[in-house]
Amino acid sequence: MLLATPYPGLEIHRKEKLVYGQFLTPHAVLSTSRSLGGYQEGLEFLGNHQSCEPAAHDRGSLTLTDPAAYQAQVLRASDLPPDKGALLGTAANMRLLSIQTLTFEELTVTAAVTGGVETNAARAGDPAVGHEGPDGYRSLGPEEREKNPHDGTINILVFVSQPLTPGAMVRAISVITEAKTCALLELGVNSRYSASLASGTGTDQVGLAVRLIEGRQPLAGGGHHLKLGELLSRVTGAAVREVLVRQNGLTPDRQSSVKIHLERFHRRPDGRYRMSSQELVGRISQFLPPTSRELLANNYRAFFHDPWIVAATAALAHLRDKFVWGVLPVLIWPEVMGAFGGQLAAAVSGRLDLTESYAKTLAPRPEQALDDEAFLTLAAQSLALGLLDKWS
Repeated sequence: MLLATPYPGLEIHRKEKLVYGQFLTPHAVLSTSRSLGGYQEGLEFLGNHQSCEPAAHDRGSLTLTDPAAYQAQVLRASDLPPDKGALLGTAANMRLLSIQTLTFEELTVTAAVTGGVETNAARAGDPAVGHEGPDGYRSLGPEEREKNPHDGTINILVFVSQPLTPGAMVRAISVITEAKTCALLELGVNSRYSASLASGTGTDQVGLAVRLIEGRQPLAGGGHHLKLGELLSRVTGAAVREVLVRQNGLTPDRQSSVKIHLERFHRRPDGRYRMSSQELVGRISQFLPPTSRELLANNYRAFFHDPWIVAATAALAHLRDKFVWGVLPVLIWPEVMGAFGGQLAAAVSGRLDLTESYAKTLAPRPEQALDDEAFLTLAAQSLALGLLDKWS
């Protein structure tokens, strides 16, 4: 099925679980493809393949043990030559693909993106779960973290109508990656491997194809100050945002949640960072009498999405990040976190006149600074303190 013809020389097609850009004129490609990755000329297409379902589906061993054989198998099934294209792989649904195109004068940039972040979102520098050595891959983490290490991947294909120098192509890849990260940070996507916001997933891949035009001087730059960089960022960001709505239902409204702002601080026994609404209700309930616990259990959904309470929770979590990053000195942890915990309690109760009183009650001990469990306890106690006055 022909999906788009962004510019002369390119057609974007979908065949079942394969999406690819077909080159009608010569293109240069730079990609993370495991089979024909790196810088390539002479290819006929750049593609993205759904190799399995997102959960509890065995993709087979060829994807890791013999990428070339895997690619040949996929492409032959689609009547494409296995040695003439670079292929990315994912568990994301190709039918949920987002295609975004922008044009400025003679320059056209198109992004075709699939993605999911529910289970595999990560931040650069998070603890690794595996290592590739001379004998192949081995796990470095709990077994549970290795059951489906590829679920959740953002794959980005970008096509440019003008030639770029090899250096400009590398620069373009960095801009594309930054744009993806900006989209995730704006949505407040949490890492599943640390108490941090995610910058991508553990298995993200990218491919860039630029049209080669005989006699045309290649563009030498693609950074933020040039129109190419702007177009790369805008199409990538728009496509990432749209595909996450389609694949995960991840909208700004859904992210406006007390639970989502706090869940990244809860470490499960399997090493993942995640917290259910019921687990958060349980944390808050330990500071409430039985009658208030019942009220919370019956009303937490609206409570967790109240914009004032979400705003105060987000401020508390962001301040905690500032201490972790060293922007704020730990010396002032008790005063600052007590004060903003008091603001959270006041947002819940609606009693702004009690903010200072709440702060004195909540002021955490200095030795609790930067401890995830202590921070969650402070947040839960702040929420409970506000509920006690809200419901008295």
